[in-house]
Amino acid sequence: MDRAPGTGKDHIGYHAFTQAALRGVVRAAMDKVSGMSHLPGDHHFYVTFRTHMPGVQMADWLKDKFPEEMTIVIQHQYWNFNIYDDRFEIVLRFGGNPEPLRVPFGAVTRFADPAANFGVQLDLADARSDGPSILPEKLSSSGETSVSATPTDGGAPAEGTVVSLDKFRRK
Repeated sequence: MDRAPGTGKDHIGYHAFTQAALRGVVRAAMDKVSGMSHLPGDHHFYVTFRTHMPGVQMADWLKDKFPEEMTIVIQHQYWNFNIYDDRFEIVLRFGGNPEPLRVPFGAVTRFADPAANFGVQLDLADARSDGPSILPEKLSSSGETSVSATPTDGGAPAEGTVVSLDKFRRK
């Protein structure tokens, strides 16, 4: 009995391969600039991650303020930006105080670089995310506030391009 193309179960795991490849792109982009004191040109990264995922390390007061999800902007003011196979570590200023963050790539749900008109939306590494998929209200930087954290529980859709794989999946 012949089946129509696309009606069978994916026994190979293409979705997992795609997610791993996209995380590899995020890691490679971060790795390319990790030794720099600031990102080149107009590049700036918006990185959204789930704060409660295993391996995420941040100050308790930040976890209290952002109990589900947090978006950070990496552009001019950051320190000790190190990339590892499974995570990135960075020191950012919050409320004028430097705070270290450790974020596994598996906790990252969105990554965007508006200067390159690039963005990806990722599934959580260990579980699917059914949460909101809204980027920060503004995807431009004033230069004065180049590092910030904003809750992602509301706001208008962002400018720029965010690629969602749902668009390409057969239904």
